Amino acid sequence: MTPIVWLRIGVRFVSLSAITLIRLNVWLVGIPFTRSSPRARGRWRDRQLRGWSRGLLRVLGGRVTCFGTPPRHPFLLVSNHLSYVDVMVLGSVVQGVFVAKSEVARWPFIGPLTRWGDTIFVDRGSRRSVPRALERIEELIDAGDAVIVFPEGTSSPGVEVLPFTSPLLAVAARKLQPVSYATLTYATDAGEMPAHLSVCWWGDMTLVGHIVHLLSLKRFRATVIFGDEPLIDPDRKELARRLRDAVAESFDPVVSAEELCHEL
Repeated sequence: MTPIVWLRIGVRFVSLSAITLIRLNVWLVGIPFTRSSPRARGRWRDRQLRGWSRGLLRVLGGRVTCFGTPPRHPFLLVSNHLSYVDVMVLGSVVQGVFVAKSEVARWPFIGPLTRWGDTIFVDRGSRRSVPRALERIEELIDAGDAVIVFPEGTSSPGVEVLPFTSPLLAVAARKLQPVSYATLTYATDAGEMPAHLSVCWWGDMTLVGHIVHLLSLKRFRATVIFGDEPLIDPDRKELARRLRDAVAESFDPVVSAEELCHEL
């Protein structure tokens, strides 16, 4: 990398740290004024997360284009999963609580805000983690809030949409609750590191190494496509399959299978 690129990385790292610290402090200042009202706490949380997401994307050179209409509260939204950047992108256009693996709480930049943002953490090593997460999802939606889930269970390079797992859809299936869906994809400019290597985070990529690549980009583009109608199904496995197919129908691959095989 050239000295200019390293300078860009350094400036962005400082800027991202500053935005995160400022948002955390503002968040903490406002919390005492929302304790008496869960709805007020939710609105305050959503406002801070949206500001944080948009601020980080601005620093990173991320440009988000949306198609379709985001769902209205209360809702359960599922999406394909390509990177930790997904949280910033979706957080900039919809407001709600994310479901994430427990390791995310320790990540830089994203970790602090997710911990304060009522994120529902799922520990893959605990059998009781999913039932607890389902209880929390039901509580939030019954209270008029929103929850965002990545049912692929892992991120990918964006060749295709992976099969959706169904455990976190159990409550929606049992209660015949409509489930909204969105499709995510990324692209970078010609001459830049391709998006499947610099924005998508997958395989054995290290977090620190990937962050360096992401910070080195001049800009990247994210596209979010919201589904026209939510889906309902009493069978959670069938619901997962239908949601996956609906997301895949509008998915524009980040990289082709042939290109990926050639690189590997």
